[in-house]
Amino acid sequence: MPCTVTMTVNGKTVSREVEERTLLVTFLRDHLSLTGTHVGCDTSQCGACVVHVDGRSVKSCTTLAVQANGASVTTIEGLAAADGTLHPMQAAFREHHGLQCGFCTPGMVMSAVDLVRNNPTPTEHDIRDGLEGNICRCTGYHNIVKAVQAGAEAMNSPSAKAAAE
Repeated sequence: MPCTVTMTVNGKTVSREVEERTLLVTFLRDHLSLTGTHVGCDTSQCGACVVHVDGRSVKSCTTLAVQANGASVTTIEGLAAADGTLHPMQAAFREHHGLQCGFCTPGMVMSAVDLVRNNPTPTEHDIRDGLEGNICRCTGYHNIVKAVQAGAEAMNSPSAKAAAE
């Protein structure tokens, strides 16, 4: 049975009619054309579909769109500034080669941002533990860890904190 969901996605209020069983990842990709959120496994194993719902990381392949009704959703497309300036974590992944094929990168970046918001100075162990639900089949995670460390430092810089306010 169709129902209407309304949420704020990347700062814009959107409303669409969907089937009750529509997954959030499907809503984002197929109804809003936000294809940065990837579908890797449909079982919440890989983390390629991670988005933020009300500021917390969720795997959108196992979250229904109706569960996000009324929520604020941020996708990888919503991290960068309106002028195209990359979020500090996105810039760190680029600078430190924290990607290879790039398929897992949106979910990794979204998870890393949430990790750093909750733990501003994560250790290598904290980062590896915090990204446990995100799978990269191309790298050995070494550069991903370096990127998250650099991203954490950049997110906690005075200029980044001022820009976030």
